[in-house]
Amino acid sequence: MSVRCHRSKLSVWAVLCVLVLCWLYIFPVYRLRNDKEIVDEVLRQGQVWQRNQTDIDLFRKLLSECCDPRRMFAVTKQNSPMGKVLWYDGEFYHSHTVNNETYSLFVQETPLQHPLKKCSVVGNGGVLKHSGCGKDIDQADFVMRCNLPPLSREYVEDVGSRTNLVTANPSIIEKRFQNLLWSRKSFVESMKAYGSSYIYMPAFSMKPGTDPSLRAHYALTDTSSNLTMLFANPEFLRTVGKFWKGRGVHAKRLSTGLFLVSLALGLCEEVTAYGFWPFSVGLDEQPVSHHYYDNVLPFSGFHAMPEEFVQLWQLHKSGTLRMRVGHCPPREGAI
Repeated sequence: MSVRCHRSKLSVWAVLCVLVLCWLYIFPVYRLRNDKEIVDEVLRQGQVWQRNQTDIDLFRKLLSECCDPRRMFAVTKQNSPMGKVLWYDGEFYHSHTVNNETYSLFVQETPLQHPLKKCSVVGNGGVLKHSGCGKDIDQADFVMRCNLPPLSREYVEDVGSRTNLVTANPSIIEKRFQNLLWSRKSFVESMKAYGSSYIYMPAFSMKPGTDPSLRAHYALTDTSSNLTMLFANPEFLRTVGKFWKGRGVHAKRLSTGLFLVSLALGLCEEVTAYGFWPFSVGLDEQPVSHHYYDNVLPFSGFHAMPEEFVQLWQLHKSGTLRMRVGHCPPREGAI
């Protein structure tokens, strides 16, 4: 009887220890600097930036070793043959086995030429309003954008017009285009803003997002669209999440912007990030909207945007990437 009690106490303590370790893993004990401290540091840094090729090469090597972005960022026929099990990175115990239907939708191999040269990664932060960064963004060799942002004439001066790759969360297909269950015309028409770019969707990240992503693919192919659908590889999303968690970003999920910056750092020789500013006040102490096109706030607790910004700012200070968080200076020759 005493042996049973002893074992019972041990098992209880073991369970408690596991729970505590899990809690510390998800919500570690640390202090993130407050918004004012971060803004003050950015102001002190000013426009000073110097490219550091050694750190760029080192960071690309770290990303290559952990996540292999060049080969794994998208699901392809090459890395996901028939019968392969794709485990959803956003949901435990759910998977998709590649079958005839899905295999036929994959590109043969990663379509991007390596290495890409100068890349612009454009977030949707309100800091882009009145930034005058549009020409700077469009001067890059490859432009990445987040979540089907508006590129109408009123925004071009600040955010540019060129797109080579744009992400699309399945939730956008659900909310903005009624899951493509009734009409596909508005979706196909709105996609024309992105020219002949790649649409990058996390079809195998969360189960509810699979069908809308597949419908989006069919809507584009059935209308002979110039766009090419790429599905995010859940293995890549998972490993990138672990990579940043080990560097102090603790959230249920990384933002789309940080996924794209990670991809760019793995693929591009030079990366400049725009529109990444998770604070409600700008460097001029004036209010900043959440997006450059609206002020709709995200669900709280899902992303850890200030933590992400701190990590990106460290990379900026080390010369690994450049962040534009204020106005872009006029380009030479501009009137």
